[in-house]
Order: sequence, then structure tokens, then C-alpha cells
Amino acid sequence: MDYPALERAARRQAAAELTRHAVSELDRIVSGRSALRAVRHPLGFVCLPILRDGDDGACVHVFGEPGAGEEASAEAASQVHCHSWDLLSTVLYGRLGNRRVDVDDMTDAPTHRVFEVFSDPSGVDELRPTARLVRLRPGAEQTSGRGQTYALAAGRFHTTVVPDDRPTATLVLGRALPGRVDLSLGPPTAPGHRMVRRACDATETARIARAALRRIHEPEP
Repeated sequence: MDYPALERAARRQAAAELTRHAVSELDRIVSGRSALRAVRHPLGFVCLPILRDGDDGACVHVFGEPGAGEEASAEAASQVHCHSWDLLSTVLYGRLGNRRVDVDDMTDAPTHRVFEVFSDPSGVDELRPTARLVRLRPGAEQTSGRGQTYALAAGRFHTTVVPDDRPTATLVLGRALPGRVDLSLGPPTAPGHRMVRRACDATETARIARAALRRIHEPEP
């Protein structure tokens, strides 16, 4: 699987081609030909990291699948954050919303503090408070359905929403940008803290991939 080819397909909205790539990788997991392990993300989805190539990567993100992993707390799942990488995401099934948030730097009556997120290969995310205090303003909300592709630029604050908590999966492409850091917003007085991404075993990973394959092939209700 070639990242530049996937990126070109996403930019021209070639959903069928991208879905074929996702199906091929999920088939490899179910059949045991791939040794990758799913990861339960603190923001409430399961990540299947199907490609890593330097600063480029591709994952299948699975939301709302019974038995897919630990449920995120409401606070964690709704956390406003921004990525250090440009994102292109195609919905494989279900619907996914992104609520964009505008951030104004403000030291008088701020609503949030900015935290830098440092991810360790062990699966621990360390959130370190910065001196930056901000006030949030609601931005536009975009909801995408099966076959639709959306983009989020690095540094764009947002929160992800799954309408009606219905099962959803996306093929996510990401390209890391030099000098950028993942950011998250928290209460102004909150201390630094850690969140853990928990790896699934082979059996659970295969079960998640199998469920995703089944839903990809089902007609949308």
C-alpha cells in the first residue's frame, strides 16, 4: 500500500478505491496475515494502524462497535484538540461529525488552558500544561457520511462527534508537519496528567476488523 496513492485518491474523492484498500488490510488482519494490533484510544475509538512510512501514516478508526474496547469518559471523548499533522479522512460506514472551535488568546476570564501532548511508544500520552490561556468560540460543524472525505489542517482545534452513537469507521490519512505538537484544551487550573492508549490482543483485533468488514459490506440503512 502506497501513501501517496492513497492521498491522491482521497483528494479526488475516490471512495471506492479507498474502501478497497481498507478492505484488503482488514482482510489481512482477519486471516492472520497481518500482525498489527488495534489500539484503544482515550478519545473513544479503536485505531488499526495499517500503514506507517516516516511522517506519513494511515489508520482505520472504528467507533461504537460493541466489544471494540474501553468506553471513553464523556469528558475525554468530547475533548477539544488539534493535531500536529494534516488529516484526510474517508468515512467507510456510518456518520462522523467534527465541531470546529475557534480559540482566542485571553488572560482575562479564560475558559481553557492549552496542553501539549507528548505520545510515548509505550502507549502513554503525557499532557503538559502551557502558559497559554484561551477562550473558545463555537465554529462550524461538518458531518460526513459513507463515501465522503473531509480534511482537517494541522493546528485546527475541533472535537469529534458520532451522531446517535451509531457504529462508524473511517480511513484516516495523516502527514506530520515538522515543528508541530499535538495540543489539547483543559480547565485553566488543571494540572498535567496522563492518558493511556491500550493495545488489544490478536483475538480482539481480529474481532474488531471482522465487524468492520461486515459493516462495510452492509447497505447503509
